[in-house]
Amino acid sequence: MKKITAYLFLVIILSGCNKQNQELGRDITIPVTVAPIKPATIEKFIDISGAVKPVKEVQLKAEITGNYVLKTNPATGKPFALGDKVTAGSEIIELEDKEFENNIKLNSLKLNLEITKQVFDKQQSLYDKGGVTLSELKNAEINYINANYNYEDALIRLQKMHVKAPFTGVIIDIPYYTPGVKVDANAMLAKIMDYSKLHMEVNLPEKNMTDTKPGQSVRITNYTLPNDTLAGTVSQLSPAIDAETRSYKGLILVNNPNLQLRPGMYVKGEIVVARASNSIVVPKDVIVSKQRGNSVFVVEKGVAYERVVEFGLENPKEVQIVSGLSMNEQLVVKGFETLRDRSKVKEMK
Repeated sequence: MKKITAYLFLVIILSGCNKQNQELGRDITIPVTVAPIKPATIEKFIDISGAVKPVKEVQLKAEITGNYVLKTNPATGKPFALGDKVTAGSEIIELEDKEFENNIKLNSLKLNLEITKQVFDKQQSLYDKGGVTLSELKNAEINYINANYNYEDALIRLQKMHVKAPFTGVIIDIPYYTPGVKVDANAMLAKIMDYSKLHMEVNLPEKNMTDTKPGQSVRITNYTLPNDTLAGTVSQLSPAIDAETRSYKGLILVNNPNLQLRPGMYVKGEIVVARASNSIVVPKDVIVSKQRGNSVFVVEKGVAYERVVEFGLENPKEVQIVSGLSMNEQLVVKGFETLRDRSKVKEMK
C-alpha cells in the first residue's frame, strides 16, 4: 500500500512539472524578423561558364615579296601599333617593289582598254548601219572584254602591295620589321580582331535540353566587371547528346560594344529559360524541409503559423510559391529555425 501511494505521488509531481513546462513554453516569445510578401518576378536560369572568343579575327600575310613600309595611323599621327583601332579598308602596311609594279604595266593596259572600247563602240555603230558583220562586231567585243579583264587583274595584283584591314577592329599583333627591309611572301604582317561581339562554346547537361532554345537571353559577368552585366543570346544549340559526357553543345553570342571583355577571358553566364511576373517569391533559405513537405512561417497578431507550400520556378537563391501563401502576409525571414506552429513571436526590426 505504501508503494502504491508513493507511485501515485510521483506521477502527480511529474504531471504537474510537465504542465508547468508547457505553460512556461507558451509564455516564451521568440524574436523574429518578418517581411511582407509583395508581387515579384522570378527567373529560372542555367549557369554556364567558359572562355569568350572574338567573332572576327584575321591574320594578314604578305602576298608578294617587297620592301616593308609601316603606314601612319591618321588617328594618332604615329605608325600603326599594338592596340590601335583600324577601320575597314585602312592601309596598314605597304610592300614596295618597283620591278613588280613595272611588270604589271598598268598604264599600257589602261590605254589598251580605252582603245578596245572605242573600237567596240565604233563597230557597234557600224553594225547598226549595216557597215560590218556580226562576226566583226563580236570580235571587237571580245577584245574589249579581254582588255577589261586584264586591266582589272592588274589592279588586283597591285593591291597586293597594300595590306589593308578587311574589317573594323583592333590590331592585336604586329611583328617588328626594319623599315625598308625586304619581306618574303607569306610572312605574317599583322593580326586584327573585332571583339565588339564575342562567342562562347558551352556544354550543357542533357537534363536541360528541353528548356533551352535559340534566342534565349543570357546574362554575362566577369570578375573584372563586378557592377556590370553584359547581354548575350543563345545563338546555336546542337541536337545531339555526347554519349560520354551526357551533354550537348551550345553557342552563346555576347554583345561587347564597349570592349569591356577581352578575348580569352573566362566568364560566367545565366541562360534565362523561364520567367514569371507578379508572383509570390521567397528566399530559399527560409524554407524548412520536413517529411510532410516544404514549409515556411508567417506571423499574424504575434503568433507564427506554419504553412506547407508548393514550388513553381526555382533558381539557386529563390523559389516561386504557387500554393500555401498569399500576398501581403508577413513572412518570417529570420528566427524561424526554432519556431513551431502557433509559437508566440516578437517582431524585431
